[in-house]
Amino acid sequence: MLSYQHAYHAGNAADVHKHLHLAMVLRRLTEKPRPLTYMETHAGRGLYDLASTEARKTAEADAGITAMLGEGRVPAGPYRDVLAAVRARCGETAYPGSPLIAAEVLRRSDQLHLMELHPREHAALKQALTAPNIHIHKRDGYEGVLALAPPTPRRGMVLVDPSYEVKSEYEQVAEFTVRLHARWPQAVVMLWYPILPAGLHEGLRRRLEAAGLPALLIHEVDMPPHWEKGMRGSGVAVINLPYGLAGQVTATPWPFPASRLCAPGG
Repeated sequence: MLSYQHAYHAGNAADVHKHLHLAMVLRRLTEKPRPLTYMETHAGRGLYDLASTEARKTAEADAGITAMLGEGRVPAGPYRDVLAAVRARCGETAYPGSPLIAAEVLRRSDQLHLMELHPREHAALKQALTAPNIHIHKRDGYEGVLALAPPTPRRGMVLVDPSYEVKSEYEQVAEFTVRLHARWPQAVVMLWYPILPAGLHEGLRRRLEAAGLPALLIHEVDMPPHWEKGMRGSGVAVINLPYGLAGQVTATPWPFPASRLCAPGG
């Protein structure tokens, strides 16, 4: 949706959930020396200011990253490391979106392909991330990723993170993920989805589970009503979860009231 701008929601509890997983998976992938390709379907602007007019209008970060940091509930690891590095460079109210998290964790030998169709978000993304290995595309994210897959290097990861402002997007994400896996079976595919009272996420989850996708991890967390209006929780699914990460997810002290995990093999 071209009306959606993530600046109003940056740093909220769902962002923390999503970005903890993203940094964890990317750090594991970079433990091997071979280069990789990272892609995003809906990149956003990459860098946010939690003191901006947009962020303060909703104040969602107050109960998200701001509260979690203040209470010492952000677990040690690559996500916290990236946040500290970005704030040391850009200021204490800076918050890295997923493209910047990826750029911080990945290496110069890795390739990043970031899709963003919104004109203002695309322009901000081009300003925030400039490096020879970062390629920013102004095109539909689903079409763009499928057109480039499988890329070179073939080893890699895709983040699927739309706004879900349209109800049909849950089904679209599920179908896209199955198609992408068929075209690029080696890729780690991570998708985020909101858990709303309507329960549309259940159809997405069932479609992924029925597709027989390899090493599928599904992790969902609850959110108190005062955190994000209308959102009951946050979900992350990862296909081709790197070996050993299921145990790390289980052992992570998640800063949420409750979490549910369906890991590979159980």
